[in-house]
Amino acid sequence: MSNPTALSPAYRASAIEALSSGAELDVLVVGGGVTGSGCALDAVTRGLSVGLVEKRDFASGTSSRSSKLIHGGLRYLEMFDFALVAEALKERGLLLTRLAPHLVRPVPFLYPLTKPVVERPYVEAGLSLYDSMARAGKFSAGLPWHKHLTRRQALKIAPALKSTALVGAVHYYDAKVDDARHTMEIARTAASYGAHVATRVEVVGFLRQGERVTGVRALDKLSGREFEIHAKQVVNATGVWTDDTQAMVGERGQFHVRASKGIHLVVPRDRIHSKSGLILRTEKSVLFVIPWGRHWIIGTTDTDWDLDKAHPAATQADIDYLLGHVNRILTTELTQADVEGVYAGLRPLLSGESDQTSKLSREHIVAHPAPGLVVVAGGKYTTYRVMAKDAIDEAARGLGGDVPESTTEDIPMVGAVGYAAMWNRRAALARESGLHVERIEKMLMRHGILITEILTLVAEDASLGEPLAGGEDYLKAEIVYAASHEGALHLDDILARRTRLSIESFDRAITASRPAAELVAPVLGWDEATVEDEVEHYRQRVEAERISQTMPDDAAADAARLKAPDRG
Repeated sequence: MSNPTALSPAYRASAIEALSSGAELDVLVVGGGVTGSGCALDAVTRGLSVGLVEKRDFASGTSSRSSKLIHGGLRYLEMFDFALVAEALKERGLLLTRLAPHLVRPVPFLYPLTKPVVERPYVEAGLSLYDSMARAGKFSAGLPWHKHLTRRQALKIAPALKSTALVGAVHYYDAKVDDARHTMEIARTAASYGAHVATRVEVVGFLRQGERVTGVRALDKLSGREFEIHAKQVVNATGVWTDDTQAMVGERGQFHVRASKGIHLVVPRDRIHSKSGLILRTEKSVLFVIPWGRHWIIGTTDTDWDLDKAHPAATQADIDYLLGHVNRILTTELTQADVEGVYAGLRPLLSGESDQTSKLSREHIVAHPAPGLVVVAGGKYTTYRVMAKDAIDEAARGLGGDVPESTTEDIPMVGAVGYAAMWNRRAALARESGLHVERIEKMLMRHGILITEILTLVAEDASLGEPLAGGEDYLKAEIVYAASHEGALHLDDILARRTRLSIESFDRAITASRPAAELVAPVLGWDEATVEDEVEHYRQRVEAERISQTMPDDAAADAARLKAPDRG
């Protein structure tokens, strides 16, 4: 796309003006996570008139708190769910090669074997099927075939492993993603095709004519203005909030969405000496150690959660559980002092007969519980595009007429088209901008070809080419760009989702908070009092999270986390 829409404050105002104009949309999507953003993109690229509203920020719920993996799900092979794995592997290939190659990249994993003789053939069978399924489709990403390693070979790749922790290993590839940035880019791509996209707009009720849902009542959380949005079809894509949203309509539906809490730890890269990610079995599921820039992400847990959905809290027990399992295989054990960041997210699971969340379905479901209302729920991050396609297919049936088929297999994200060529020019970009080539590479892997818009900011103001104080992995220009082009409206949006400084620094980005707030103040129209308020709000959020992470159980952690004021 030659001229992507900037999600600026002015754009948001125009989007709200269009949504509140009284004109009837074909499709209104409620929810700005990866599935909702995907629905908006799918619908608008079929030629439909589309709106999307999100009560907080893009990806502020589940979609910014995942394991950051784009994968087929090896454990689903053990459940004989071959269709789900094949579908996910196809999507992995699409994202790697076409849709978002700047944000989705291959990542190697080492799978230690602990049992001599019997385990290797079993793992070989699973990984051979996994790699074969990935190569069978037309979107094969060409990732290397898995390799079997002796214990000595494995320890050369991962010297951090205890020699007694394995008898050998298998080396294979999957993919990782910056989930929050990817979700935002899907929404920005939808806006660039003509969707009216607005965050901090909360649905407070639904409009009905008889049995038919005809739109929503919405509240602009920045101005306090309430207005109506009319639509022929409303798509509820609110994830773990699905039941709450359905209750507003008075439609319970035939399925129930439960929340499963998963927590992750972030530790510095030098704490684990390995050239590869790690995947380990636990008694409940699997544990990933994922390379993440200058860090490792370690996760995850899988426990039922029925407390506050907006701000799920990690407990001391959760943290100890992850540290305990990863330390079983490390020569130098990790301690609480090594943990830079902690984040907790909720998976939307379709309720089954078992009370164990690990047994609940990750497959998605689409329903039409009332005329004019479509609900999509469940699924996993990797298959968001398929979920969106199925939801808009259902909405299209409600619209009648000749609605075109989905085209999103062929719609790259903003930042993706020409990425390979731009990557090849990284040395030239470094010379032209005066920035180090490593800095250019990191920015390319965050922004793709849209790096040119950030370099333009630097060319106009050389001070923006300096690193952010307290967040030196990011340029000041990237902070300004988050507010001027990427829809960030609050400091938390910038530090937790446009950048990942809230989990990538030991002080949880407290040092970076004031410099960042002062940089975006002119863009967002903040006066000095607002800057102070934003910095203080962020400080209270971090303090509440730190306290919650010392609590012994979910109830105590939730109570501690909720002591911080909520801005959404």
